[in-house]
Amino acid sequence: MTIQNYLFILLFLAAISFFLSNLKKIISFVKLGRPENRFDKPWKRIKRVLTVGLAQTKILRDPVPGIMHAFIFWGFVTLLTAVIEAFIQGFYSGFSLTILGPVSKILFASQDTFGLLVILSVLFALFRRYVTHPKRLQGDGHTNKDAAIILFMILGVMITMFGVNIAKIHLHPEYANYYKFHYISSLIAPVLSASYADIVYAISWWAHVVIVLFFLNYLPYSKHFHVITSLPNVYFSKLGPQTLETEEINFDNENVFLGAGDSEQLIWKNIFDGYTCTECGRCTAACPANITGKPLSPRKIIMNTRDRTNEKAPYLVKNIDMPSEVQEHKLVSEYYITDPELWACTTCMACVKECPVNIEHVNAIVDMRRFLVQSESRFPEEVMTVFSNMENNGAPWAFPQSDRLRWADGIDVPLAADKQEFDILYWVGCAGAFDARYQNVSRSVAQLLNKAGVNYAVLGTQEKCNGDSARRLGNEFLAQMLIKENVETLKQYKFKKILVTCPHCLQTIGNEYKQFGGDYEVVHHSEFINELIKENKIQIDDNKKIDSKVTFHDSCYLGRYNDIYDEPRDIIDLVNKGEQVEMRRSRDKGLCCGAGGGRMWMEEKIGKKVNIERTEEALSVNPDIISTACPFCMTMMNDGVKEKGKQEDVKVKDIAELTWDSIK
Repeated sequence: MTIQNYLFILLFLAAISFFLSNLKKIISFVKLGRPENRFDKPWKRIKRVLTVGLAQTKILRDPVPGIMHAFIFWGFVTLLTAVIEAFIQGFYSGFSLTILGPVSKILFASQDTFGLLVILSVLFALFRRYVTHPKRLQGDGHTNKDAAIILFMILGVMITMFGVNIAKIHLHPEYANYYKFHYISSLIAPVLSASYADIVYAISWWAHVVIVLFFLNYLPYSKHFHVITSLPNVYFSKLGPQTLETEEINFDNENVFLGAGDSEQLIWKNIFDGYTCTECGRCTAACPANITGKPLSPRKIIMNTRDRTNEKAPYLVKNIDMPSEVQEHKLVSEYYITDPELWACTTCMACVKECPVNIEHVNAIVDMRRFLVQSESRFPEEVMTVFSNMENNGAPWAFPQSDRLRWADGIDVPLAADKQEFDILYWVGCAGAFDARYQNVSRSVAQLLNKAGVNYAVLGTQEKCNGDSARRLGNEFLAQMLIKENVETLKQYKFKKILVTCPHCLQTIGNEYKQFGGDYEVVHHSEFINELIKENKIQIDDNKKIDSKVTFHDSCYLGRYNDIYDEPRDIIDLVNKGEQVEMRRSRDKGLCCGAGGGRMWMEEKIGKKVNIERTEEALSVNPDIISTACPFCMTMMNDGVKEKGKQEDVKVKDIAELTWDSIK
């Protein structure tokens, strides 16, 4: 061994020890969070890592910066071979990847290819961040400085790798048959005089390993720690529908979860999200609240969580007294995350959908709302009325429970209590029962079911609010009370499926009732009507088809939550002779109407109204009809059209209404 080997070994051991010490500290911070099992279904999780993590499918949703980042990521993965070779040479100077024979030729060619791609991508990233200044990348000085340090270190790793490769070509002619596959290095090699090859090799090799080790130990102090945590974070992300279930409340238990007022009260995955955030701003750029001037920034929520964890966790881990100012700086407070930020969220899941590393912003926000409602009794005044109505009337409105079936006046609608056993339970929902405009949708659905000869029934006055708004507004006590009452009611009857017109009912009953023993197959009316048409149980009359320019507004809870995009559009195509046009933001990139997350019941006092932003986007394609498949969306789009003075020119109609108007 040479003096170089001894020096490298000392440097390597010191660097790795320091890194592992920081890694252990961060893991201890993450473990402070509430437990939740994220170790189930390993093969599904591995598949997600392969698609989202390695294939970079989500980062490529924004193609230009996505391709840039993908090249850097794939380059790093590929160029690990060059780093490993350099490190092994630190222990044994004579090592070379040429021992792999033909495989080494592929590795050398890939090193040069991806080395060049990474250099070009880094230069583009620097130009984009510091010259074009995209809005979502505008942060504080620390963020920009951190990004510059990382980008220049990546550039340094690539340049020194090429320096090593170029020098090797001169120093080891016996491997010429292998090194010629360093095809870019071979093109540059003639520029270097062979007499300087030793010096260039030594400088490049040492610079390469020092930059890599410094880079590794800088990561825990940087937003680029996601280099380490992104793949694990994708692995541990929620599988299946994005649900908001939490611990079942046992009122005899003194340790009832009252919400997350501080970082350690979040689940451990939310804390881990903080250390995985790339600060790319994709979440904030997609957030309807932020777009319309509200104080909410999903990126800031995650960054604040990380910052608060770093402030408080060292004292909790060591179990020592913390200074009074640290105790006062709670996560949900004026020091980090304020009430207006949390109440601005529409729970539309756009932030989660856009996040390239599967951070779960919405679950954390709802847990913090639970703290405000259940621990602090601190919430917007109008929400109190909604809670009271739900508790006393079983609905967000003040209508009595006895009026639940008035929407069906004049229509033959069978009651579950009279039939006991049937195929389809039509869950009308609160809006379908009480909202004057959406009652027509309920009537259209019931008449379609009658026309198709479906064996169905409704609960009528036995039905109560599904608990969606209560849960997303943070009143988990009330939500679970409603859920359990509904589950007990449903146990009285035998049926095969539940049919809903409200995507919020679809999400809550279909995906979140399971925790309380309510495991049902729930279908949305867009799916069900589509099937009725395909099975020829209802027939479209060509003479009754509409002839209009129609645009469809995607409900967040139908689309991003439940992946239903095609069925409503298929129905529109079947009942319409005219053109169906898409808005600029549609399908899984669609903009929220502004009513989700309990915002339906709250006033927008800051910035532009979300429904106006969405209505303007809909009107920009000059439609005759804006079609919806959600009662909240219908209300918000109707209000938007009226506010823009277009109610005489543009109609807002549910797909059920379009279908009923078009059948024989």
